[in-house]
Amino acid sequence: MKFLILSFKRNILPAIFVLIAIFLVVFSRSNLDATKQGLELWAYTVVPSLFPFFVITNLLSQTKVVNIIGKILDKLMRPFFNVPGIGGFAFVMGLISGYPVGAKVVSDFRHQNLVTKDEGERLLAFTNNSGPLFIISSVGIGMFGDTKTGILLLCTHILACITVGIILGKFSKKSDNEFRTNMNNRLNKKNEIKENNSDSKTVTLKNLGEVLSISINNSISTILLIGGFVVIFSVIISILNKTHTLDLLSNLLKPVLQMFNMDIDFAKPLLSGILELTNGVKQVSAINIKAISQNIILCAFLLGFGGFSVLLQVFSIVSKTDLSMKKYVIGKFMQGILASIYTFLALKFIPFINLDIVETSSNLSNAITIQTPHLASIFYDLGVSTICIAIVFVVFKLFNKLYRKLT
Repeated sequence: MKFLILSFKRNILPAIFVLIAIFLVVFSRSNLDATKQGLELWAYTVVPSLFPFFVITNLLSQTKVVNIIGKILDKLMRPFFNVPGIGGFAFVMGLISGYPVGAKVVSDFRHQNLVTKDEGERLLAFTNNSGPLFIISSVGIGMFGDTKTGILLLCTHILACITVGIILGKFSKKSDNEFRTNMNNRLNKKNEIKENNSDSKTVTLKNLGEVLSISINNSISTILLIGGFVVIFSVIISILNKTHTLDLLSNLLKPVLQMFNMDIDFAKPLLSGILELTNGVKQVSAINIKAISQNIILCAFLLGFGGFSVLLQVFSIVSKTDLSMKKYVIGKFMQGILASIYTFLALKFIPFINLDIVETSSNLSNAITIQTPHLASIFYDLGVSTICIAIVFVVFKLFNKLYRKLT
């Protein structure tokens, strides 16, 4: 039995790759269309929004800006997130730029010995986020046709990632004195590296062209890597659709959606989003139901979680460091749940952003008959709020147990 299990583990990936190769030939026409769509998505969305940020973060890492930001934000980042002040640079750049810039910055910090392994893993979990350009422009305006929705999703996204950072910081076992000592040692090491290592260049007017070319080369390598992931996952989703595997797997999500009183039509788009963020968010936003708040809440979860495509992008970036992905996976799952809960509470209790609509033509009589009395509505809201608070409490408890097992 043990031999069979070991044999299965050893041969599962080769078997999957062989199946994909076969399906690439069998469904060549649909795969060709999926490849073109993936390339268009990468060329017209990913490259314009991410490439300039990759270049500028590379340039900034060769200046004293990172150290200056670290000193300024040290008193803010330590008490809240239990990380050095330079973590603020990763946090800000990750929010401004979007996936996976935060992971790239944290990876560079770890490579330069500016953060410890524990600090890097926790930073990775809450500094790698969707950018405002994607959330407001692409999702809010492009997919929902509403700037207000994009701003709401951005606010709950930021609030969720901050909450995750605080939770991870509270579970860290290191004391403030240890942090101060480690930070001083790392800064000294960085100065020694810059003084003794000729490959590490500080940007000046004399070597600006050389440093810029190095930054562009590094950024091109990263952006091509991301493009490869976008195209591959577009093809994989196409194959899963053609083989009806996506329909079969989406049936597993339907009971979960029903438990939260959500439309089961979201099952397949939600699963697509768990695999690849952009395609999934687009499909979720396109589901036509009266309670549009459901679309927004599920999009909030997907934006927070990021999907397996982003997870593999992050893994490829940090693979050259000693950083583990365990805290990242836990943190992103928590961020997705928290973002959806925050979005639900905002839509429920802030009247001017409640976007639910009721059709006024043929469904008017039905809408009138299913209206809930005011008093019952109040009790309903209180009950839902209590359930949400209980869910947050349970998630924190489960995370506590899981975190202790992993560490």
